[in-house]
Amino acid sequence: MEAMQVSRTNAIQGGRDHYSIGRIKASSGWRAVNASTAEADRRAAVDALIRKAQDNDADAIIGLDFEVEGIKSADVDGTPLQRIAVTGIAVRFAEAA
Repeated sequence: MEAMQVSRTNAIQGGRDHYSIGRIKASSGWRAVNASTAEADRRAAVDALIRKAQDNDADAIIGLDFEVEGIKSADVDGTPLQRIAVTGIAVRFAEAA
């Protein structure tokens, strides 16, 4: 299995022609706001996004964007939670002419 190309920009390494399959989104698990596992959560979110892209037969992901999603418990003393969400555009490489 080839490694999935992932880019924060809308360009593919090597300038290969490609076409969009669609926007995909994945996230890490929920954690307490004060937990210091940001890098591990970012990696988990990207790994989940790559799995989604592979499920859609994508060759690469472009336009990678991260955000922090949070919720606060309805209970007065509930622990606020957050997770890292990542979105991107799954693409396929255009066939050579």
